[in-house]
Amino acid sequence: MTLKLDHVFILVEPGAQVVDRLLELGFQEGPRNTHPGQGTANRRIYFANGMLEFIWVQDADEARNGPGRSLYFAERAEDPTASPFGAIFVPSDDNVSPDMPFPGWHYQPDYFPPPKGFHVGANSKNLMEPLCFYFPFHNPGVPRPQPTRNPQTMSEIGISTPSTDTEGVLALASQAEGLLMRSRQEHLMEITLDDHKSGRAEDYRPAMPLILRW
Repeated sequence: MTLKLDHVFILVEPGAQVVDRLLELGFQEGPRNTHPGQGTANRRIYFANGMLEFIWVQDADEARNGPGRSLYFAERAEDPTASPFGAIFVPSDDNVSPDMPFPGWHYQPDYFPPPKGFHVGANSKNLMEPLCFYFPFHNPGVPRPQPTRNPQTMSEIGISTPSTDTEGVLALASQAEGLLMRSRQEHLMEITLDDHKSGRAEDYRPAMPLILRW
């Protein structure tokens, strides 16, 4: 199956004030929303071909006991050794298949009408590894609402983890164009925009494990 990366997210401190640093560089912020039943909220930066989402836990009790409890957002937010990253995939434009791209389980969030839901990678119980979501109900032929987007293209995204890909999910997810899952000593996301043609870079550590190049 050919996968298409829709967007990535980083679990950050409540309010995601670190996003303001991107706005100071001239990037534009898209609309914010919340995730009922999941206990999370977000801020979002849209690019020409994808989106960088900043998620935080706003209701720890809901995160632990709601439909999204097996995503362990509350536990990930409290554990400094946990991966704060996630990747959301959709079918490629030329390949809508009933098969799932990696082993996992069905997640029916409150914010989607049944039976529309996510296929979540089987590695979700391993807090050391990034979460992987696949949305099989995405229809490439149906246009979606277009929020304000920054003109840059996300040309490469690297997600590093000290884990060993316990369920084989990360290797399968890495088949998506433009995404690299790396085995390294620290959790880190590196995003390259427009092939780094301007030569600029910003390292957001220690506030969050992100390096942005454009």
